[in-house]
Amino acid sequence: MFFLPRDQQWLLNDRGRPVGDTGSASSAVRLHELCVDSLAPQTRVVLEGIDRLLVYSIPMRLRFRNIEVREGLLLHGEYGWGECAPFWDYDPRESSTWLASALEAARVAPPRPRREKVPLNVTIPVISAEDARKRVFDHPGCATSKVKVADTRSDLERDCQRVEAVAEALVELHASSAKVRVDANGAWDRETALTWIARLNRAAQAAGGLEYVEQPCMAVEDLAWLRRKQDVPLAADESIRRAEDPLKVARLEAADVAVIKVEPLGGAGAILQLAEELPMPLVISSALETSFGLDYAARVACALDQEPRACGLGTASLLNGDTAVSPVRVVGGNMIPTDLAVNESLITPSAPDSQLCESWVNRLNAMASHR
Repeated sequence: MFFLPRDQQWLLNDRGRPVGDTGSASSAVRLHELCVDSLAPQTRVVLEGIDRLLVYSIPMRLRFRNIEVREGLLLHGEYGWGECAPFWDYDPRESSTWLASALEAARVAPPRPRREKVPLNVTIPVISAEDARKRVFDHPGCATSKVKVADTRSDLERDCQRVEAVAEALVELHASSAKVRVDANGAWDRETALTWIARLNRAAQAAGGLEYVEQPCMAVEDLAWLRRKQDVPLAADESIRRAEDPLKVARLEAADVAVIKVEPLGGAGAILQLAEELPMPLVISSALETSFGLDYAARVACALDQEPRACGLGTASLLNGDTAVSPVRVVGGNMIPTDLAVNESLITPSAPDSQLCESWVNRLNAMASHR
């Protein structure tokens, strides 16, 4: 069951799931054209300069973040397509920064690049150790892997087996350049984190231990405590992305690395400003976007003053389809920003009774009310 505030109950269907989310992956990409003129007057004002609006639904190849179907919006303006795909647990106010990012991507020239490409990590979801090893070899250009851990469908023993398999596979491919990072999505309390980090770090010894642990605890104060109690570097994601004060992590010296997701934080301008204020290395990562969102995030990474670490943008393969004619460009484990075109052959007019279209029109109106 999805629990949402009372004023957001319209987001749930009669099975208690987000409207438009069937609960299981469909077999095809759905891409519908929405009429901008049909939106609420205030929303049309916010979307000034947007001449096309699409809603998409794409099945996942496997469950990731407890999601089986990925949904979102594409907005077209003078500078191309922007993507707005907040997860269903984001309320309208929090989702409005995703809309801001999409509007900036569509209406504002991209930032000036300082490099032509950015390195990628390969993301390892909650799969068997054998499948994790195979996924590393399926992405031989990536010397870094991020392994999802602390999921309710796994346990410490299986997480360690997966990390060990990934570390050994990376070393076979990349020798001393191999790096393993893990992401707990804030699942642990501080004491549990101490135990699990030590075990996972030992499991990664083939690669010299863990590069860092991403968001082991949710509270910034817990991160600061944990950073003082052990030596494995920590990275902050949700403590920056979903925080009222994203700089609190730096003030409390609670992390060694900042994981930055472009859409949730409001777009290129906001990210480049945050990069100037955070005194730590940045890792630009995805929020499970399609190629348009991934390409925009890569452009932001290419514009950073600092040389970015391996970016978590290689997630297009987790989707069973895409919104672009040709997917975002990846060569030798690096992402290279390029001009993308929407796959017009997938587009169908929105049906008046379409739950997918209706839910995203309602959600867009709610997001726009906070801009």
